[in-house]
Formats: sequence, C-alpha cells, structure tokens
Amino acid sequence: MPAGKILQPVLKMKVDELFLCWLSETPTQLLLKDYLRRIKNGEKINIGDCDDKESLSANKHNLYASQSVLDNLPVSPLTPCSPSSQLTSNLPLSPLSSPRTGLNARVRRSTGVKTVQQKKEEPLKPALSQTIPKFYFPRGCPAANMNIDTIIEKIEKTFCQFPNERVTLEDMGKVAKACDCPLYWKAPLFYAAGGERTGYVSVHKFVAMWRKVLQNCFDDSSKFICLLMKPGSNCLEQEDFIPFLQDVVNTNPHLTFLKEASEFHSRYITTVIQRIFYTVNRSWSGKITCTELRKSSFLQTVALLEEDDINQLDYFSYEHFYVIYCKFWELDTDHDLYIDQKDLARHNDHAISNRMIERIFSGCVTRGRKAQKEGKIGYDDFVWFLISEEDKKTTTSIEYWFRCMDLDGDGVLSMYELEYFYEEQCQKMENMAIEPLPFEDCLCQMLDLVKPHCVGKITLRDLKNCKQANVFFDTFFNLEKYLDHEQKDPFSILKIGERESQDISDWEKYAAEEYDILVAEDSAGDQWNDGCDAELNALDNQMANEVQFATDKRPFFEVPSHQLNMVLDDYEYEEDFE
Repeated sequence: MPAGKILQPVLKMKVDELFLCWLSETPTQLLLKDYLRRIKNGEKINIGDCDDKESLSANKHNLYASQSVLDNLPVSPLTPCSPSSQLTSNLPLSPLSSPRTGLNARVRRSTGVKTVQQKKEEPLKPALSQTIPKFYFPRGCPAANMNIDTIIEKIEKTFCQFPNERVTLEDMGKVAKACDCPLYWKAPLFYAAGGERTGYVSVHKFVAMWRKVLQNCFDDSSKFICLLMKPGSNCLEQEDFIPFLQDVVNTNPHLTFLKEASEFHSRYITTVIQRIFYTVNRSWSGKITCTELRKSSFLQTVALLEEDDINQLDYFSYEHFYVIYCKFWELDTDHDLYIDQKDLARHNDHAISNRMIERIFSGCVTRGRKAQKEGKIGYDDFVWFLISEEDKKTTTSIEYWFRCMDLDGDGVLSMYELEYFYEEQCQKMENMAIEPLPFEDCLCQMLDLVKPHCVGKITLRDLKNCKQANVFFDTFFNLEKYLDHEQKDPFSILKIGERESQDISDWEKYAAEEYDILVAEDSAGDQWNDGCDAELNALDNQMANEVQFATDKRPFFEVPSHQLNMVLDDYEYEEDFE
C-alpha cells in the first residue's frame, strides 16, 4: 500500500453488518414477532408503551457499543462519516436518537459517501468481443486476394468478341468461363442479367449484375442462389430451377435425342428437380437455403455436366428418369399424370401394405393438396416414393418412412404403431400359408436390430444410427422384401451392407437392373414387330413377282390365267375360312 494513504472502511458493508447483528439479537426477534402478532390481530401499536421500552432498553446498550466501535475507526478527515446515525435512523421503533444525528450531520455523511463512490469509478475496459475475429459468413468467406476489376476486365474482353458487345444464350458459355464459372451456369447468368426480355445481354448490364454478385457473394453456393432466386428471396424454390434445366436439355450433347421429344421435357425436368430437393433440401421445407446447397454435392455435379456422361451423374441421369417414368406410366392407367391408392397399391405386385399406402396419401410425406382433397398424388410425389422404396438406407428415405409410421406425430415409434403395421403383414402371410412370427418375438428382433437409446421407444436418430434400417422398414410394410431378408443369414446381410456402402447405392443398383429389363423388353417388342413386317414383306414380294412374271409372259390385252386367280382367291378368303 502506498505510504501516507489511510485505510478507510467501506461504510455500507459495515452498516449492513451491524444491521444483521441487530436482527440476530434475541430481544429484537421477540419484539418483531410481537409486532407481527399485533398486526395480524388488528391491534394498535404504540411506540411509547412501557413494555416496549423494557424490550428496547436491552438493545440500547448494544447499539451504543457498536457506535463507539465505529467512532474509534481511523477515518479520513476528508470523509467524516459514521454509520451510527444511519443505523439508528433506519431503526423503525427506536424512540432514542444519537446526539450526533442532526440534519447537518446527515447531509455531511451523504456527501462523504458520494465522494467514496466517485473514487471507486474506473474507466471501462474494451469488451473482449471487439478482439474476436468474424467467423460467421452466411454468403461465404471473402477472399483476401480477389481483384474484382481484373475479373470485370476479362469479361469485357470476352464481350468484345461479339457484335455490338451483345451475347445471346447460345454464346453465353464463353462468358461463363470468363467468370470462372462452370459451363452450365450460362443460363442462370443470362437470365439474371435480363436476357429473357431482349434475347441478348449487353456488356454494361452484365458487368453491373456480376459486380454486384461478386461484392455480396463469396462462394459458389451463394452465387448460384443469387442468380436463380426470385427478387427479394434468399432461397431456391422448385420453379427456380426450370430455366437452368431447360438449357441443360437443349444443349447437353448426351440429351440430343430428348431435345426433339419436347413433350417429355417437363417430365425430365420434374424428375431432376425432385431428385435435387430429395437430396439437398434436408429441412423438408420445399426451399433450398445457401447452407443446404453448400453441404450438398449438387454444384460439383453441375460442374461435371460438360465432361462426364450424363447417365453417370445422380441428379441428371436419363436412365434413372426412364425407369421412374415407366414405372409411373404402368400405374397411371388413365394417363392423367395422377394416381390414387388403388393404382399405387399395384406397384411391384402389391408389395406395399394397404395401411402404408393410406399413410402415404394422408399427406405426411406429400406436398400437393390433391392427395388430401381428391386422394391422388402426382408424378413429383411418386419420384420421392419410388426412390425411398428402393433405397431405405439413405437419410431422406429413413425420414420418409419414419414419418409414415409415426401415426401420432410425436417423433417416436411406439409399440402400438409397430403392431398396427405388423398386423397386416401377418394377415398376408396367413393367406400365403406361411406361419407368421408372433409380434412379441418380432419386436424383440427389431429392438435387438435397432438398439434404441430409450427402452420401448424407437426414434429417428436410432434408425439413422442403425445400419439395417431397410430390414426394419421392410418387416412392417413390404412383405416380399421381408421374406427375402428372412431367408438370408443376418450376419451376411450386415457384411453385404457394409460392402455395398462403399460401392453403388441400392437405388443405383435397382435403376440399372430395371433399365436393362425395360430395354430388353423394348428390343424384344421391336424384333417381334420387325419379324411380322418381314413376313408380310416376303409375302408381298412373292405376290409381286408372280404378277410380274405372268404379265411378262402374256400379251398386254390378254386375260390373266386361272392359276393366278386361284392364288389370289386362296389368299383373299383364307382368313375367313379359318
């Protein structure tokens, strides 16, 4: 402590200490209890009562003793204050007052207390948050060495190659490369700069648009969303992808055969959009955010469109589209692009249970209102159904079927819900003369398979952590696959699942097999038609040769021979006689 500085007491703390000391005294507590009793009984309290004076006289000595202790403390002459007057003035029932408690003394003491508080005030230190660097970048982390002017100069040089510095959609690929973007960003770049109104984009409009994008978006995900989204939005909806995908259909060399069949463009685009949202939109909101797009592999797949075969790319595979649409066309008997419960129940020879079909049409996994109002689902909902049905190991498919089995929507599959779906499986097995496994035994197997965190309750997280979620779901609503699992060794199923996780997915395997079957059926049909045409053509050629031979042997006006008439007559009436 510096020399010459006098140690000063903290008056408020001392006063509080003395006040607590006074409250802890037995006479004080008895007095307060007596006053509380009188107040509850409605009695009038007179401070000057004799019995009150006797109870207070015991405290008087203690108060004066405490005051003498404070008087003996070394107090600075600049702050002449004593807590005794403040203490006695705060006592509500004491008729006595200290000879030192005057009005002037009170003012002096309050001034002294203010002086002490002013001495303790210190300047606030800077907050620690000011020194923490920024770590949240919703639109990407800005690059330290990015020079926007250099990029704009490169773009301007590219525009100089075209007449009047105007670029159409067909030539937009060169501009996309100048922007360091993948080739198939050309349509989003073109439409974002206003090209759909005039049919071309001028250099001034494009530079203004792209400079704004570079100043606000710092990674590919935020740039792509900024180009495709509607004004004022911050996410992508399904219709935002249509111009981009239409350009892919029109210009991708692997889809030249589809370009001429314009009636199938919307079907292919719908399939791709649903597959994008099936994989990318993890929140099931129907709107893809920048974070969801950044976590997915969609933009990496778009970059590969100009290099790889389109059938090798998950979202854009034409073979996968062919399989999905053919399966839907088989169920849609009236071909109005909508199917009802009876139509969907015919999928894979009634493999899906009726109770699960009812849950699908209840609206728990469909987006359109037609399912609830008219009991029908469209082609877009069927894409989700088929992918989820054929590959129950993906995150989205697990969520899909969990939503269907969660009847009350509490986020937990109870034993009642499992039994509800298993009852129909037992009925089907009895109709097939197969003795079903009792539900209690089946339940024990499923609990051992899933190993839920909470006993008796299966959550979505439990199924995601389980490597055999497909076996669990098939047990309760797909009898054909359930029987296939029952015929296999459970240890071999686990080994196969681990091995397939490193190879192709169940959906890719299914799509490849079904595509080969469909192509083989089409080829067989074509060969049958070609065989019939060949036989008819051979018969026509034989008849033509005979007619030509007879014509060559006879004069121009000679009547045809009877032999030729017999052949024609036989051919003409042969069908009727049969």
